[in-house]
Amino acid sequence: MTASTSYPKSKIKILLLENISDAAVREFGAGGYTEVQRLGGAVSEEELIRAIRGVHVLGIRSKTRVTRNIIEAGDKLLAIGAFCIGVNQVDLKAATEKGVAVFNAPHANTRSVAELIIGLCVMLIRKIADKNAAAHRGEWLKEAIGSFELRGKTLGIIGYGNIGSQVSNMAEALGMQVVYYDIATKLPLGNAKQVADLKELLKRSHIVTLHVPSDRTTHNMIDTDAIRAMRKGSILINHSRGDVVDLAAVRKALKSGKLAGAAIDVFPEEPEKIGDAFDCPLQGVPNVILTPHIGGSTEEAQVKIGLDVTAKLIKYLDYGTSEGSHTVPPVSLPPQAGTHRILHIHENIPGVLGEINSRLSKRGINIVGQYLNTNPNIGYVILDVESKLSKEAFELLKDVPGTVKARMVY
Repeated sequence: MTASTSYPKSKIKILLLENISDAAVREFGAGGYTEVQRLGGAVSEEELIRAIRGVHVLGIRSKTRVTRNIIEAGDKLLAIGAFCIGVNQVDLKAATEKGVAVFNAPHANTRSVAELIIGLCVMLIRKIADKNAAAHRGEWLKEAIGSFELRGKTLGIIGYGNIGSQVSNMAEALGMQVVYYDIATKLPLGNAKQVADLKELLKRSHIVTLHVPSDRTTHNMIDTDAIRAMRKGSILINHSRGDVVDLAAVRKALKSGKLAGAAIDVFPEEPEKIGDAFDCPLQGVPNVILTPHIGGSTEEAQVKIGLDVTAKLIKYLDYGTSEGSHTVPPVSLPPQAGTHRILHIHENIPGVLGEINSRLSKRGINIVGQYLNTNPNIGYVILDVESKLSKEAFELLKDVPGTVKARMVY
């Protein structure tokens, strides 16, 4: 196999937004991809439509919304890297239809978020936010009333995925009892117990922490009715998604004493950039810790995210490996000696693979390796063909009916 690529790596244009870690730039450079442009913050749809023309790889974090209009303006766009946990900000349907691979880093900041959740549990149950504010005012609020230890208390975890299960481990190490609710049956870690009903978890827990995605099943899942089911004097933590908690209902519960404290890191509407004005119903409410969506914002996490997403993008650019993509079906094929590799993304309609094989067979082009996978919308096939006939093979495959994208990587 030749190490050279069909399209020089130095001409692959990469655009990174939102202060993505320097580790990503270094990793791209080490892989031979040196044409990297960086913009400091999120940009508007109009600005990104202009900027994305001629760009092969787009890197974003959670603030930039990649709409259908942006994807359609990406005349050379091959892949999008979401350097964060979620991909809610990307129009995945449009990306799928255009054969644009979308990658993210679902595990890289798990530890950072979990550590912060445990820290918030301690701060809130000891009313540190109130005592800190009093000290800054010059008031000496030395009292034990309403302050408790975590040991022996019950932590309710809603969403027992990567972060929720890590929080579970740490909480048990501090002597807490852990119950969790998840729509899927999950193997418990340690002595944690899964409950089948959300309201049972709310009723039993001294502290409730959410670690769920944003979708129609989780929208305002903590509302007035849910709070009514919680213990009097319990604590609520949301570091998942901004639309899963009704903040107005939380404010009322805090004012009435139903809830003793809250920590919120994500909000239904968030400012675009540092320094922008921010408004929230929980501002000025006692024993509430508000943070600007920094659950996973540690230097260690950003480095890990940078390395994780960049590695996936480079594998896709170099070999067509799409494992971890949310849009292109997962395909991985080991390189074959003496071959060139062609990638073919097509509409998921009957007969495409047969047409590909028939065209190559008629010209006597031998397929040394082949792997196909599909999702409901598109199919993706990697083909390794004999080097001497690869250019002819590529030309034959570019206009197969249903073709979305065809690329020869080496």
